Amino acid sequence: MTAIENKRIVLHIFAELANDNPRPLLDAMADDFRFVIIGSTKWSGAYEGKKVVLDELFAPLMVAIDGRLNNAAFRFIADDDVVVVEARGNNRTKAGRDYNNAYCNVLRLEGGKLKEWTEYSDTQLIADALGDPTMWRAAAAPAR
Repeated sequence: MTAIENKRIVLHIFAELANDNPRPLLDAMADDFRFVIIGSTKWSGAYEGKKVVLDELFAPLMVAIDGRLNNAAFRFIADDDVVVVEARGNNRTKAGRDYNNAYCNVLRLEGGKLKEWTEYSDTQLIADALGDPTMWRAAAAPAR
């Protein structure tokens, strides 16, 4: 895939996320998708595999956020298999904390699929606003 094709895929994903439609993102994730949050917070680290990303990162995040996740992407730069996306969030947690972060996302694609996403953001804000992810993971876990 060319840089232009990869950028088109990522533009579509972010446009649909802005419309509260995660389906293009979910469909674009490779099974071995890797999501990395930089820093040393309890949310930081590498989430390995699509299922792990969905269960241990995305599900708890969606439980923690009050309403739908609101992030606006405004700059896309593509080079070969990498697309860099600058975005800003405007969110509030269910605990009543503002979570308005700024992001630089570095996405790597392979064959039209997302292989890796590295998020650079204010990790102290993540820790302050979202707290301990284990609390949210417990709330996001399906009943057994």
